[in-house]
Amino acid sequence: MASGEESTVCEDEVRSRYSHLEKMTDLVAVWEVALSDGVHKIEFEHGTTSGKRVVYVDGKEEIRREWMFKLVGKETFTVGATKTKAAINIDAVGGFAYEYTLEINGKSLKKYMENRLKTTNTWILNLGGTDYRIVLEKDTMDVWCNGQKMETAGEFVEDGTETHFTVADRSCCIKAVSSGKRKEGIIHTLIVDNREIPEAVE
Repeated sequence: MASGEESTVCEDEVRSRYSHLEKMTDLVAVWEVALSDGVHKIEFEHGTTSGKRVVYVDGKEEIRREWMFKLVGKETFTVGATKTKAAINIDAVGGFAYEYTLEINGKSLKKYMENRLKTTNTWILNLGGTDYRIVLEKDTMDVWCNGQKMETAGEFVEDGTETHFTVADRSCCIKAVSSGKRKEGIIHTLIVDNREIPEAVE
């Protein structure tokens, strides 16, 4: 029969091995949000009996509140390198059921993503077996690569503009040309090694 000391060591080992399961017992919502600096995972725990609220961004605990007697409300926090404002709304939908909605910059996640499709272009570029997520913010012409804002050089050319930058020692260029159609506006194209990279859908 094992001594008490051996039993304690074994219990501690089991506790540490499965502690991540214990902390997620009240997980009620998970969202993935594509921002310029990357795709971020937001997780929300809501203990309706304990009043606990916990927000995780990319696995890191951002907010923890214990013993909240008001089970509905709002939790605000920031996401990513650009400190984008986010909020989780907790609403009762009858009885002991709750609805959880995520807002980014004051808009519902759906509206934010629809707007983002209009204001950014995203490409996934594979160089030497490594994926690079390139994002162009059309309003500022900022270029991001895997979470880092890139140094760029812009120039006017005969049919529009070119924004030059380097990824993995490769010259990259985002060409901006008019579509000739008012509704379509300007078309942005990523060119690497004289080949056009197809736009990614997020």
